[in-house]
Amino acid sequence: MFLSDRLSRRDALATLARNALAASPVFNAMASATHAAPLQPAPLPRFSELKPSPRMPVIFLGHGSPMNAIEDNASRRSWQQLGRSFAAAGKYPVPQLILCISAHWLTRGWWVTAMTQPKTIHDFGGFPQALFDQQYPAPGAPVAAREIASSIKQPVIGLDDHEWGLDHGAWSVLKPMFPEARIPVVQLSMDYSRPPAEHFALGQQLARLRDVGVLIVGSGNTVHNLRAMQWGAGPDKAYDWAREFDQKLGAQIESGDLAGLANFHSLGQIAALAHPTHDHLLPLLYTAGAVQASSPASPGRGAQFLNADFQGASIAMRSVVWA
Repeated sequence: MFLSDRLSRRDALATLARNALAASPVFNAMASATHAAPLQPAPLPRFSELKPSPRMPVIFLGHGSPMNAIEDNASRRSWQQLGRSFAAAGKYPVPQLILCISAHWLTRGWWVTAMTQPKTIHDFGGFPQALFDQQYPAPGAPVAAREIASSIKQPVIGLDDHEWGLDHGAWSVLKPMFPEARIPVVQLSMDYSRPPAEHFALGQQLARLRDVGVLIVGSGNTVHNLRAMQWGAGPDKAYDWAREFDQKLGAQIESGDLAGLANFHSLGQIAALAHPTHDHLLPLLYTAGAVQASSPASPGRGAQFLNADFQGASIAMRSVVWA
């Protein structure tokens, strides 16, 4: 079920990426759908634990190194400031639930965590003990997870009630934002074997959750090439191809061409360099899909960029908040 448990991650991603790019009737249908009339969200389903609320923003966060969770740097400070904007008298209402799509939970099929208390997963190695000591004891939401899964028409969303939890793509950004860990969190996995357009289309179906107090958070990176990293490079240093790819995505977001983000492979060599495997870009497609379906007439309006800089010259930290 979970790629991280059953396969060599890098080999598996390379194989699945080739399969996902192969032409298929499903891919062609989904790609056509994203460039035709946007998928309209179905009527708001009934949730037993989620109540109607003012529309929540949608957030994509460039998470970068796991060390950002504990180091005092610009990225972590921006996440802390963003978290403080969710308050009773703040810019945004306090979420009833956080739905996080992390680059680090790749599966066959799609799954959502449905346990009462998701564990904190330290899915990395070679870092200081202080990072492994980090815990994020946010509660889960089994009932809401089941109802959210049932509200998705296609694909089928499985319920994981024991195996996963919150990986570092989730807790490393949520802990600075909401350090008290009181807001329930569920994670949605990503089926890496499916073409990008299908991830965008699933994000469109999540749009209705914004109106019942759900904060949708995608956690990945607009550029992510670990092999090319230059350790010690400052935040203003980046490869030309990394900067170009990041800027092109930023321009698409500003212009409202959110569906076009799923066609990132059309950028050719710079796309291949920016994402040798595109697991870290996929969370952006879920958030973009949710925004597109919420505001099909003006999907680019209100996009705010944070942390438009780099780590190690090949990791873009660009984050986006859509109000």
